[in-house]
Parts: sequence; structure tokens; C-alpha cells
Amino acid sequence: MRVDLGNALSDVADPGVSRTALDELDDRVADAHERIEAGRADREHGYAALNLPETADPDAIRAAVEPFADAEAVLTVGIGGSALGAATIADALDAETEAYFLDNVDPERVSALLDDLPLDATAVNVVSRSGTTAETLANFLVVREAMADAGVDWTDRTFVTTGEEGNLRRLAAKHDLPALDVPEGVPGRFSALSTVGLACAAIQGHDLDAILAGASEEADRLAGSLYDSPAYAYGAATYALEQRGAAVNAMMPYAESLETFAEWFAQLWAESLGKDGRGQTPARALGATDQHSQLQLYRAGPRDKLVTLVRPADRDDRAIPETDLDGLSYLGGSTLGELLDAEFEATEASLAAAGRPSVRLEIDRVDERGLGELLYGMEAACVLYGELAAIETFTQPAVEWGKRAARGLLGGGDFEEVDAVAEKTRLLVE
Repeated sequence: MRVDLGNALSDVADPGVSRTALDELDDRVADAHERIEAGRADREHGYAALNLPETADPDAIRAAVEPFADAEAVLTVGIGGSALGAATIADALDAETEAYFLDNVDPERVSALLDDLPLDATAVNVVSRSGTTAETLANFLVVREAMADAGVDWTDRTFVTTGEEGNLRRLAAKHDLPALDVPEGVPGRFSALSTVGLACAAIQGHDLDAILAGASEEADRLAGSLYDSPAYAYGAATYALEQRGAAVNAMMPYAESLETFAEWFAQLWAESLGKDGRGQTPARALGATDQHSQLQLYRAGPRDKLVTLVRPADRDDRAIPETDLDGLSYLGGSTLGELLDAEFEATEASLAAAGRPSVRLEIDRVDERGLGELLYGMEAACVLYGELAAIETFTQPAVEWGKRAARGLLGGGDFEEVDAVAEKTRLLVE
């Protein structure tokens, strides 16, 4: 992974950060790196996620999913971090085995998906660390019923990824289901490189070793200076820009295969860093599509945004046919990839010309190794940002508040958060 901060410097952008300010911040990066390395060494909660390139066991994952080698499709039932990492990998890489995700409880979408799936040839992975996640278990109960209605023995097509205890662990023991362990000390949004994110990839036939090797290479680049570590360069620059007014970070990949990556990034950034009135709001965009919409705001709207532009250096390409249509002859003889690269560079230059900050992230290619680098790099960047901002990166109290309120409304317990729902202020216009 390569990071170019040139268009985020203050002699180009406003808000921007000067090279002198980055040099001064680098002393704090060194201290933060020591704290992160100590946390990794002690396998502290959260910091343990940065050890996954070493601690994840791809052989155990492959063994657990081996009974589903004949699957035509794999359905992951989870929500948030229990699904987004797997979805990022699945959507980025081609495979014969199709991957689907039930990560919401919209009844119309759930019904439509189950109606279309070949349930007798689908592997179902139910993912919840606690085994009590309401949305996940509700969807699983619906899936199980659909299988029974279709004459499919759900126990032959299901495995779980969960913690050492809880409902799913007991279910697996009762029905002798294959079970993968959610790693200790790894929050869901940091679990893409673990059993949580890699089981689906294994069923699809992707190279788990290459994914972890790419992550390991990025881990080896973590260092006491932001100038020696692409991940830390990104984390430090985004923190510095947020301090100077860039409250929004628009993640804009120039590869449709990375569109779900932007969604994964949004959860990682928002849930980890949005606390105590602080944080940087992630926005999702797709190049070149959103050059024709969101770029207008990024270039000419409030000066409160950073745009992160992501692209692979190499991709499969397709030639643009020659044409004699007036005004379009310049396209003939070039390729779609060349056009997309031109769009990327035009967006970057457009932002710079308007004095708006952007950062360029590049990987060699959207493949297993490149994804491993990118996922690990963003996780390490997020952890560094949290250290610099003195934020509790690995907690999510606002998320837990909402979970308690929803559970209470459904009669799942006595929670004071339910009172806030009843006390809602209304100004109804009909």
C-alpha cells in the first residue's frame, strides 16, 4: 500500500497540514507506536486485532468449511462487523461460488433473497460473538424455517462462528454443527482478517494465505515514524486534518470491486472514532460515478471535507472501439482503464485546484494480497488516529445503547433505554 499526502499539505489545501506540523506530529506517532506495540505484545483488547496476520489459522478455517465444498452459494447471517469484512472480500474477488449476506432485517429483502437461493446447495454461516445478536438470530430463525419448508435439513448446511459461550455455541453443540471461534480481544469491526471475515472467502476458494500475507507485509511496515509507514501516514494525516476542520472523510475507490470496502471503512471509522464529541464522519463515494454528483459538494461546498482516493495500480482492461462519431474519436484506441485513471487524476487535480484536501491510496492490484494490505492498513491507521486523539477506539457505547433499547421494545428484558423511546418529542405534519 502506498499513501500520497501531497494534496493534503497546507500549501495546496485548506484545510491542510503543513510539513512542519507533520514533523512535529511525528514525535507523537512514535509514542503512539510504542503504545500500540505494547498492546499487541500483551494481546490487549482491540490491539490483538493487529496480530491477526500471525494468529489467524487458515488451516482451521479451511477444515471447518470443508463439509461445504459442494456449495453453490454461501449465505452469511450477521450484522455490522460480523458481515462487512466478509462482504468486502467477496465483492472484491471473483468466484464461482456466489456469496450473499443477510445483514439487515428488512422483511421484503430477506424474503426475496430466500426465494432466490438454492437452499439445498447453500452453506449458511451464522456469525455472532455473543450468540445473542437480535437481528442475526431473528434472520437465522427465518432461514432455518425456509430450509425446513423447502425440505432441506438445515443442520447439514449450517455452521456457526461465535464466542466460547452463548446461544450459538450451545446450538452447535446440540446439533453437532461445525463451529469456528471468534478470536478473543478482536472487536467485530476489526475482524475481517479472522475467522469472521475469512470463512466465506474459504468456501469461495480464495487464497487465505495470500490475504494474510498481504496483511503481514503491511504490519511489518508499522514503525515509529509516519514517514516509514503508509498506514500510520494515513492515520496521522487524517487526524491532523480533522483537527484543522476536515470533519468529513469521503472514501472514494476507483474500482467497483472496492465499493463494499468503502462501506466497511465507514463502519470502522465511525464506530471506532465517533466519541466524546469527536471523530471524523465517513462518507461513501465511487469513482468515477460520483464525480457526476458528490464531487460538486466536495469541490465547492463547505471546507470541511477530506477526500480519500483509492485505486489499484494494475487491473484487467478492455479496449474502447474506434468510432467515427463526431467529438468521440479521441476515445477510440484507448481503454476503459485508461479512461478511469484519467478520471481519477482529473478528480485529484480538480480538488487541488479548488484548494480541497485529498489523499491518494494505491495498492498493486485488487487481489488477495492487495486486499490484505488495504484492510490491515486501514485498521492500523484507525488505531493510530485513536491514540493521537485519546479516544477509546475499541468501545461502542452508543451502539450498545441502541441494542438495549431495541431488545427492550421487543420484550427481551427491562432496559431503561426503552423510556427514551416513549418520551420521544413529536411534531407531526400530515
